[in-house]
Amino acid sequence: MTTALVAFGPVAATAEGELNLYSSRHYDTDERLYSDFTDATGITINRIEGKADELIARMQAEGANSPADILLTVDTSRLERAKDAGVLQSINSDVLETRVPDGLQDSDNQWFGFSQRARIIFYDKADVETPPQSYVDLADPAYKGMVCHRSSTNVYSQTLLAAVIENHGAEAAKAWAQGVVDNFARDPQGGDTDQLRGLVSGECDISISNTYYFARAIRRDVSGLPADARENIGWVFPAQNAEGAHMNLSGGGVAAHAPNKDNAVLFLEYLASDQAQQYFSAGNDEYPAVPGVALSPSVAALGLFRPDAVNLSAVAKNVPLAQQIFNDVGWK
Repeated sequence: MTTALVAFGPVAATAEGELNLYSSRHYDTDERLYSDFTDATGITINRIEGKADELIARMQAEGANSPADILLTVDTSRLERAKDAGVLQSINSDVLETRVPDGLQDSDNQWFGFSQRARIIFYDKADVETPPQSYVDLADPAYKGMVCHRSSTNVYSQTLLAAVIENHGAEAAKAWAQGVVDNFARDPQGGDTDQLRGLVSGECDISISNTYYFARAIRRDVSGLPADARENIGWVFPAQNAEGAHMNLSGGGVAAHAPNKDNAVLFLEYLASDQAQQYFSAGNDEYPAVPGVALSPSVAALGLFRPDAVNLSAVAKNVPLAQQIFNDVGWK
């Protein structure tokens, strides 16, 4: 039994009451996480769901009267935004400190990461003989008219450029962004699954997507990504000889005025347990944040890779500069 489960078990036996969860995670599979926690603890979870920025604004407006105990959301930039807005609080948890790697948690213990997705390069194997091997390569003129990507207002786009800034510097990042714009096959549009569908339709030869969108299509039917079409799609985990593949983080923190703080900390500790970590992979095709937890077959099918070890809290602080660079180079 792991450290987290040892710590979770005894406390769970005496826990009671409720937990008010503000969540921008929109995955039906998370229902299992919530029900398992309630079954183990007897704690009732009351959920309010919405977009991350709306939930953060709501918590600010509610102030000391906010019923929120936990904010759960996707992407480091949003977690950092919540911290900057003053809606989270620092907590002490030996379980979280031990289980969650330092680079996946806030330096002040206001938020912790619980699952990850790698943002990688996908390509049409029939049209691309030599695919880009790094994010930097996406700006190579050899790929002019071939690249599809999401808009600059998307948080995944912003965080990727913020990581490029952290790893290569602002000047190089701006040159990179301009090069990618010059290589666009179409104006930025749609979500990550749409970038993959663009490979199937022939609109794109190279696209960027988080791994869990493709892994989901391996595990079950996804419209526009049939099995025969997926056979023609190759993928590259970028920068394996440099910084490593960029990771998007999903995580949460305890609300600043949590009325059920003990239950909130217990819930975060539960999310770091092997049981919950395995379900992040099996239920939503994500990578566990806790090292050593087994991957689901759909995720493991993508292969082994080296992730970027950059501190994601530092990356999040570069997001405003990333947006300015996007504006400067005309990345719509």
